[in-house]
Amino acid sequence: MSGAVLAWGLGLAQLMLIAAMGLSAWRVVSGPRAQDRILGMDTLYVTGMLLVVVFGIRTGSGLYFEAALIIGMLGFAATVALAKFLMRGEVIE
Repeated sequence: MSGAVLAWGLGLAQLMLIAAMGLSAWRVVSGPRAQDRILGMDTLYVTGMLLVVVFGIRTGSGLYFEAALIIGMLGFAATVALAKFLMRGEVIE
């Protein structure tokens, strides 16, 4: 019984994360300012990372958690670089 509830909950979580990715992709495309687009990209990589984690829980493989860690680190570095570029006009000083 609990296995069915877990499978149902993970499926629902994946659907919700896909919907969140769609909404953040819409913000990236239609954001009126560059700051809105950066926040949309930040939300997009976080929801993508969570989708990979939920898929890893569903399959029971540890490889997906390592992939989620890499997505998180690269996404954070990209967000910091884009924010620095918007504030100063250059990334490397």
